[in-house]
Amino acid sequence: MLIGAVLAGSALAGCQSHPDPAGGVGGAAAGTAGSAGVVGSAGSAGVAGSAGVVGSAGVVGSAGSAGASSEHFCDLPGSLRFTAAGSSVVPGADASKLAFLTLPAGFCAHAFGNVGNARQLRFAPGGELFVASPTTSTTGGGAGGLSAIVVLPDDNRDGLADAAVTFVSGVRSTQGLLFANSSFYYQDATKILRLPYARGDRIPSGPAEVVADITYYSSSLHWPKPLDQADDGTIYVGNGSDQEETCEPSRPFHGGILALGSELGGTQVAKGFRNPIAIRCQRGHNRCFAVELALDYSAKDGGREKLVPIRPGDDWGFPCCLGANLPAPGSPSSDCSGVAPEDDSFLIGDTPFAFDFEPGAWPSAYRGSIFVPLHGAAGTWEGARIVAIATDPASGLPLRGSTVDGGETGATTNFATGWDDRSLNHGRPAAVTFAVDGRLFVANDNDGSIFWIAPLDLAR
Repeated sequence: MLIGAVLAGSALAGCQSHPDPAGGVGGAAAGTAGSAGVVGSAGSAGVAGSAGVVGSAGVVGSAGSAGASSEHFCDLPGSLRFTAAGSSVVPGADASKLAFLTLPAGFCAHAFGNVGNARQLRFAPGGELFVASPTTSTTGGGAGGLSAIVVLPDDNRDGLADAAVTFVSGVRSTQGLLFANSSFYYQDATKILRLPYARGDRIPSGPAEVVADITYYSSSLHWPKPLDQADDGTIYVGNGSDQEETCEPSRPFHGGILALGSELGGTQVAKGFRNPIAIRCQRGHNRCFAVELALDYSAKDGGREKLVPIRPGDDWGFPCCLGANLPAPGSPSSDCSGVAPEDDSFLIGDTPFAFDFEPGAWPSAYRGSIFVPLHGAAGTWEGARIVAIATDPASGLPLRGSTVDGGETGATTNFATGWDDRSLNHGRPAAVTFAVDGRLFVANDNDGSIFWIAPLDLAR
C-alpha cells in the first residue's frame, strides 16, 4: 500500500472538483475537492466583531465578521446557531448545507470538510481528525470512498479543515481506527495493523506491522472491525456475522468481540452478535460498549438493535435468539435463558452506526451522555437522527432507554434531527467523535460531509 500521499490544495488540480461549502471571510476562496470529495484548504477567517441580533426566522443582524479571535466556537463565520428565538447563521460563510438540521436551543453546528464515504472518525493526540474512507461495499455504505485513511487538520483553528492528507492508502476495507501505545492502529480487511505514531505526525514514520488477522469468520458485508482501548490497556475489536446465519447447536464464534494480544487471531471475549458495528470505551470507568445491528426484519418478532456492555463470556444470542428468553423464528434451540439482557435498545431499522461519550464540557442536561447516530431505514432514511442516552452521574452507566416503540423513551432523547425529511440530500449520520475541546464531530457517509456541533458558550 502507498502511505503518506498529500491530496491538498493545488495537488487536486485537474480532478473533478466541488467548492467547499464554507470558505473563509476576507481570505482566498476555498480549495477544490478531488473526485472522491476531499476538501482543499479554506480561506482564512476575518477579524472578529460583535455578534449581530438574532431574529426568529433565522435572520442575523449586521455583525463584524467573527473569525480567528472569536472567543467561542459558535461565533465563527458560518455557524448555524439555535436559540429560544429561532435559528440564525453567523455571517461570513455559507451554511446552506446545514439548513436541514435542527438542534436544541443553546447549540450550533458548523461545516468542517468532506471525505467520500466517511465511516469512522478519530482524533489524533495532536488534535487532527482522522477519517476512514473505504470502498468495499458494506451496510449503508456511501459513494466516493478513497480506499484510504485521511487526515483533516485545522491548524489555524478557524473551524474548517485546512487541507486533506492521505495517511494510509490502498485500504479498500478499512473502518476501525485507534490511537494507543504510541501507535496508530487501523483495519485492512481481516487484518489489524499498527504504525508508530508521534504527536503531530501527518505521514507515517515507520512501516506497518500486523498485530492481528481475524479469520474466525469473515463476512463479505459486515467486514468492519471497530477498535477501542479500555482504561486497563485492553484493545477490543469487533467481528461481524451475516444475516443468513443459521442456528447451530455448537454455537461457534462468528460475530463477536475479541481482545488483541499475543494470539494473532485475538482472544474471544463475547459472542452472539450479527454485526457489532461500533466499539467505544468510557474513560474513567474501565468499561467498554458495542452497538449491535440485529437481525433485519425481526421487529415483529421482538428483535431490536442494541447498545451493550462488553463483558467476558457474554452471549447476545444471534443467530439462535433475538434476545434474552426470546428464540429467533424457526430456531431449533428454544433455550435463550443464557442470553444477556440489554438496557438500551433501538427499533430495527433505526440502525445505530456509532457512538461516543460526552467528556464533560456540555451543559448538565447532556453531560456524560452517549451520543448515537442512527443511520435510518434503508431506502427511506426514516429514523435517521442523533439521539442522546443519559448516564448515571456516579457510575457512568447508561440509563435504560429505547426507541423500539417508534419514539424515544426513558433515558433516550432526540438531539439532532432533519436527515429523514425524504429529500435524501443531506447524507446520513454515520460516525461521531468528541474532540478534546468538547465539540462533537459528525460524519455523513452518503455525501461525505463532516460537521461539528458545540454549545453556544463553548470557548475556543
